[in-house]
Amino acid sequence: MPKILLRKTTKTAQYYTEMLGDVGLDIIRIPAGEFVMGAPQTEKDSRDNERPQHIVKIAEFGLGRYPITQKQWQEVAGWETVDRSLKPNPSKFKGAERPVEEVLWLQAKEFCARLSKRTEKHYRLPTEAEWEYACRAVIREKSSLQDEKEIIQDWNQRYQQPFYFGETLASEVANYRAKEIYGRGVKGEYRQQTTEVGRFPANGFGLCDMHGNVLEWCEDDYHESYQGAPADGSAWVEQNNSETRKVLRGGSWFDYPRGCRSADR
Repeated sequence: MPKILLRKTTKTAQYYTEMLGDVGLDIIRIPAGEFVMGAPQTEKDSRDNERPQHIVKIAEFGLGRYPITQKQWQEVAGWETVDRSLKPNPSKFKGAERPVEEVLWLQAKEFCARLSKRTEKHYRLPTEAEWEYACRAVIREKSSLQDEKEIIQDWNQRYQQPFYFGETLASEVANYRAKEIYGRGVKGEYRQQTTEVGRFPANGFGLCDMHGNVLEWCEDDYHESYQGAPADGSAWVEQNNSETRKVLRGGSWFDYPRGCRSADR
């Protein structure tokens, strides 16, 4: 059997719980830091829309510990409308602790708008840079390097991995089309449906299901490459309306492992 390299670490995450009626929503503190966004050409199954790799500085922000669950969605769907109505349970695979699915970008925005109005806090979708930074859960250490090419080369040598678990995925740590393998991985259980949140190990920031289970919306418009992308972690938005293609990240229960990579978009 081939050797599989999966990272396992024990860390402490800082978070608070926002109460949605009787339902809790855990928000993890994601520390500020710097990372290299995108994939090198040497990464298996990477594509040109994941390049050029570039340095991004991220300010501290908060992100849900898990994908939004069906019971969380159902609670907020019953709140006062801001811009549009929400179906209380649009998901195909039913379960209070399963992630909500069959949700459009504008509906996800409505969810955030209702949260913001009810709590008087600013809730929003993550930017694409924030999402990848949070998924990788790696902060570049300070160094004497100044040249961008040298920084990116150093990142690729020291930190770059396709998944936050390491060089491949396994069905024991994520929910995806595990009959297909990536790199030196092995075939596993293909569950053919979503699974309850929190079933699999968290990454270094304490976030779960960043690989597989359900695709996750980001704030940004979709661009064919990172040429001209912001370096400050802000949303890259040309036209913020329903006609613009938006970004999905993380892969799902249905996706091949290559589609669950940290850089896949």
